[in-house]
Amino acid sequence: MKKFSQLNLSKEFLSNLDSLSYTEMTTIQQKSLPFSLENKDLIAQAKTGSGKTVAFCIPIINKLKVKEFKVQSLILAPTRELANQIAQELRKLSRHIHNIKVLTLCGGMPFKPQALSLFHGAHIVVATPGRVLKHIKENNISLENINTLVLDEADKMLDMGFYDDIIEIINTLPKKRQTLLFSATFEKNIENLASSILVEPTLVKVEDEIKTTINQKFYEIFDENKTSIIPALISSNKAKSILIFCNMKITCDKLADDLYDMGLDVLTLHSDLEQKQRDETIILFSNKSYPILIATDVASRGLHIDDVDLVINYDLSLDEKIHTHRIGRTARAGKGGLAISLYTKDELDKVEIIKEKFSDIKEEDISTIEDDISYKIDSNLRTIFINGGKKQKLRAGDILGALTAGIGLQKDDIGKIDILDFSSYVAINKEKIIYVLEKLLKTKIKGKYYRIYEK
Repeated sequence: MKKFSQLNLSKEFLSNLDSLSYTEMTTIQQKSLPFSLENKDLIAQAKTGSGKTVAFCIPIINKLKVKEFKVQSLILAPTRELANQIAQELRKLSRHIHNIKVLTLCGGMPFKPQALSLFHGAHIVVATPGRVLKHIKENNISLENINTLVLDEADKMLDMGFYDDIIEIINTLPKKRQTLLFSATFEKNIENLASSILVEPTLVKVEDEIKTTINQKFYEIFDENKTSIIPALISSNKAKSILIFCNMKITCDKLADDLYDMGLDVLTLHSDLEQKQRDETIILFSNKSYPILIATDVASRGLHIDDVDLVINYDLSLDEKIHTHRIGRTARAGKGGLAISLYTKDELDKVEIIKEKFSDIKEEDISTIEDDISYKIDSNLRTIFINGGKKQKLRAGDILGALTAGIGLQKDDIGKIDILDFSSYVAINKEKIIYVLEKLLKTKIKGKYYRIYEK
């Protein structure tokens, strides 16, 4: 069974999947969905980018009783970014069903508005453990009708110290439920957790394809040459979407300043940024408005940043697990890619540890890199901001219509459209940005004028 059309789903559900261009299932979807759709407990070992989000969202939506306005499914995730991405995927996959409410409960966001939203009810809750536990303790949320629990990136949650919180949350849930546990690894701590919360689970595993799909190159380098070699690494590989990892926030900011001084457009992503800034940064990078994102490991997992064709480890990761997640950003859904790691003589011990996991790493001489100065490290797109979103009932079709029928823009000049609760972002051909700003400010979108500017 390789196609979604072969699954025992309603015609409306299959039609929606088709409209999203979900036709061929990924390996993890092929292996897990036959069991999860039969309401069986499941342990699934799969990497970020394998299609696992769709794998656990489909059974949740398939069994949802929309007329029962109660929390029926709880999904736990390690980070706000991942929780938000899961919620977005759920909303897309359930477009064929009216009035489904998906609510995210994450730390770092105002608590009282979340409590108010819970008071008004929801069907599916996606949450980080600490925040949902706080709502449980304050009696803001009723979980007595939960029929499905999902633990996504369970290994990451345990690494972050959430074991006790997870157990405390599970103790409040009905015993009769389906539990789906997804993890990139299946080490002893995950095995112990699984044995205590799942009932006769089916184990499915996607073999680590990362070694064959990612071309890895390691370069020994002197610290003083680290930054200056970045443009050559990009141009020599004709990269258009580049993710650079640093271990510390201060390194991210310093590298961003240095590359900006070299004339490169860069974004940074780390934990010092407010959630709104982080969301915006991810949108601007994923919609190809900026070619380079410099990030700490907050971006190495849990983010749907597709089509990254070059990952550069400016700093070697602290261990081989983090290294695996980092380079996996350039091999999402089975796509290949290139990962380059820079190291100094003092870091040879770290290199050896990583090489024990990856036998196909190529050692390259930094002096052989030829900077193609004719290659332009830039994006053809820029993004406009619109101060209206889902809460104003704006949809992608409304914005697309205003840009095409409204001001005469060609569809080829319009990239990805992202709609948040109170704002929207649209990638536009940068040559048309001034035209769009001038015209769209004087054009109503769904009968209303909006504030619009370039990001």
